[in-house]
Amino acid sequence: MEGKLYKGQDYKTEFQPRDYLKTFCAFDSGTVAENEILKFNLNNLFETFSPGGIGGDILIDVGTGPTIYQLISACEAFREIIMSDYSELNLREVDKWLKKDPGAYDWSPAMQYVCGLEGDRSKWQEKEARLRRTVTRLLTCDVNQPCPLGSAQVPAADCVLSLLALECACQDVDAYRAAIRNLVGLLKPGGHLVTSVALRCREYMVGSRKFFGLWLEKETVEKAVQEAGCQVLKCQYSPIKYSEAYCVNEGQCFVVARKGPTA
Repeated sequence: MEGKLYKGQDYKTEFQPRDYLKTFCAFDSGTVAENEILKFNLNNLFETFSPGGIGGDILIDVGTGPTIYQLISACEAFREIIMSDYSELNLREVDKWLKKDPGAYDWSPAMQYVCGLEGDRSKWQEKEARLRRTVTRLLTCDVNQPCPLGSAQVPAADCVLSLLALECACQDVDAYRAAIRNLVGLLKPGGHLVTSVALRCREYMVGSRKFFGLWLEKETVEKAVQEAGCQVLKCQYSPIKYSEAYCVNEGQCFVVARKGPTA
């Protein structure tokens, strides 16, 4: 991949939500590698938020992007979901789906897949309705700030979720460690951090634009979570990679951790 490398504030103007969705979230009609990564995350999220798993009053999704798939299982486990992203363009794309805009992205294949994991694919429309009811706010965020949600008044969360976001938002490992601490700061004591990371990422394509990716090892992710005052309960590694034409990475890591009483 050659050409300009976009990062930081470029996300506000250069990151095109539909280009991202077309490449990484086509699901049943997309490329095999991207579909496998999507399923890897959906399977882990299903296990994490199934009955007897993680649940509570409030979940904050940080770095939502233009996607809602990461919340399909979580909407059964939480009373309220707050979504947040750095880019207004991404939040507008999500808002289209929440409001049933005719031009909204079609998430029904992902809905049906998760409902299949639950045992009944036919309930996907009920699932869509439940997720729409559960999402209460769309906020802007910046994970590189000590208060990622800025001045928004948000109660301490039972769970903070961040999928495939921090490795795009953080410019180096020190910034990544700080971002993890910032996310943990949004949690109640005993609350859970759930995160998925594209490991050893260098760059990825959104349409014709190339965006920066931070090189992270599985051990770096685990250590950052532990140093932020959390106990790692699960660290699921998979060697799956994106298609080389779209992203340079080596493996995926799905982490569930619990915040300690004094973090």
